[in-house]
Amino acid sequence: MTEDEMRKRLAALRTEHRDLDIAISALSDTGGPDQLQVARLKKRKLLLKDQIAVFEDYLTPDIIA
Repeated sequence: MTEDEMRKRLAALRTEHRDLDIAISALSDTGGPDQLQVARLKKRKLLLKDQIAVFEDYLTPDIIA
C-alpha cells in the first residue's frame, strides 16, 4: 500500500468514525430500546479509532531530538 493510498484510507476511516459518532448520539438521544445497537456502534467506533492510530503512527515520522 502506497503512502497516498494510506492517506486516503485514513481519511475514509476518520469520516466513518465521525459518522458513527453522529449515529451514536442520535440513538442515545432517543433513549429507545436500541441500546444493543448503540453498544455495537461504540465497539465499531473503538475499532476504527485503533485503525486510525495505526495509520497515523505509520504516516507520522519519528523525530529524534
